[in-house]
Amino acid sequence: MDFKGFKHSRIFEIFCDLAKIPHGSGDMKKIARYCADFAEEHNLRYIRDEADNVIIFKNGTLGFEKAEPIILQGHLDMVCQKTNDSKIDFSTDGITVIKDGDFLKADGTTLGADNGIAVAMILSILGSDKIPHPPIEAVFTTDEEVGMLGAIELDFKALRSKRMINIDSEEDDTLTVSCAGGSDFVVNIPVVKDNKTGTAVSMTVHSLKGGHSGVEINKGRHNADIIIGKILNDIKNSCEFNIISINGGDKANAIPNSSNVVVYTKNPVLLVETAKKAYDEIYSKISTDEPLFSVSVKNLGGREHLALNDTATQKIIEFLNTVPNGVVKMSDEIEGLVETSLNLGILRTEENSVVFHFALRSNKDKELAALQVRVKEVSKKFTNDTESFGQYPAWEYKSDSKLQTVYKKCYKAQYGKEPKVEAIHAGLECAVFASRIKGLDCISMGPNLFDVHTVNEKLSIKSTESTYELLLKILKSKV
Repeated sequence: MDFKGFKHSRIFEIFCDLAKIPHGSGDMKKIARYCADFAEEHNLRYIRDEADNVIIFKNGTLGFEKAEPIILQGHLDMVCQKTNDSKIDFSTDGITVIKDGDFLKADGTTLGADNGIAVAMILSILGSDKIPHPPIEAVFTTDEEVGMLGAIELDFKALRSKRMINIDSEEDDTLTVSCAGGSDFVVNIPVVKDNKTGTAVSMTVHSLKGGHSGVEINKGRHNADIIIGKILNDIKNSCEFNIISINGGDKANAIPNSSNVVVYTKNPVLLVETAKKAYDEIYSKISTDEPLFSVSVKNLGGREHLALNDTATQKIIEFLNTVPNGVVKMSDEIEGLVETSLNLGILRTEENSVVFHFALRSNKDKELAALQVRVKEVSKKFTNDTESFGQYPAWEYKSDSKLQTVYKKCYKAQYGKEPKVEAIHAGLECAVFASRIKGLDCISMGPNLFDVHTVNEKLSIKSTESTYELLLKILKSKV
């Protein structure tokens, strides 16, 4: 892709290099190697740890040699989602980046600008000899999207800075100063299966918007797994059936935009008719938020099937219609902020069980703990096999932040107006860093990103360049 004529073309060149490297969560070795090679190429000291986190150190430029160091931070992994007709293998293939006006998009997949654009910006600074800046500790972490696992494993003794700029926010007019903590919660409902001879029918909920389970949980993004549970609940009293399999979503922190159930029934015609009525009723309620929502039904024919027995089928349907999902509580202190939520991101049928994998979030640690208890209590009727893991802390607001003051000053100088300052209902690695570095002064910023964690993800080129210029202004400010 040709970026000639761009004011900061080097950022986009690096970003496209990164896009060529498979780097979904859990697959970090190649992109970590790229960062290490970059450091070696520019004669910069670096550390690459067993979790494939990479820290690159660069001395301050002329006049900044003795300035306080600063951490520039982003994460290496991306959420891998693709369209149904995409042939990409995320373990071996790179992302195809497409320029569309002011936007960079991907061909049938997520773009990976969350958080590849941060990595590209930081590497662009590290590779330049013309940008004034204090000593930099560039930290590239792994597996942020699956619980901030890399940040949790990071050796913080290698860092000496008490200031940090995280570049994982998604609106260029917004300064982020606080974020939610969270955890994963898995419910494993054991099932018994019987051999059934009859007709199998497949129903797929699809064409929902999906999206990020934190920042978009209150934006009318309906959960395909929950909807398919409602459809099954609506038709169970009119038509007998047994679930053969039910599956939807593959990332706990992404709102599923499609979900599939295959059922056994002796009366496929009645089942299809009843399912259509259920769909029509649901569509009438959510069409304003989800105008493209649809359900596809396919008769798979008659043969012998291994299906969940009546008790197990009823359990799965009841659980889907009982467990809370979405916004649990709005903040009393910050207008418009979701305080506590949960998202059923993965629904999966295994040999002897059906697995429900939730992402829980709250900007208050006590509320997160209470939500964990609530989900566990709801689950007790169905199973005792539950597990909570991957917990990360909330990032508390710091009222005396010097970095916030510098950011606001530089922002106003560049744009002629004040930035928005907000807390977000999503996890940022700032929380992990703040919990491990005593007294850390931290902010989060970033360019305009849209529909992250979906195949419609796009990055504004103009916003990226202006955000980069703002970052350079902050770096050369004497804090």
